[in-house]
Amino acid sequence: MLRTKSALKALRQSVRRKKHNLQRKAGLKKAIKTYQKAIKSRELEEAKKYLSEVYKLADKTAKTKTIKKGKADRIKSRLAQLLVKKSS
Repeated sequence: MLRTKSALKALRQSVRRKKHNLQRKAGLKKAIKTYQKAIKSRELEEAKKYLSEVYKLADKTAKTKTIKKGKADRIKSRLAQLLVKKSS
């Protein structure tokens, strides 16, 4: 069991941060799946709208250091390539 007040506070903070990080990651994954679904059903105008949403969420998630900046860039790059491939 934790003994000091600072250790108890650190535990509370880490639990709160973990919850927020999981919400951010889940939101990003949901946006990616929605985008991929739009690509699969050939709704390219819808997909462009969802792509900007994915960009926004990936950047915000990387900004808060929930995921690394390189991973966010990789996600954005791969999804943009998917749109180009399907549109041609």
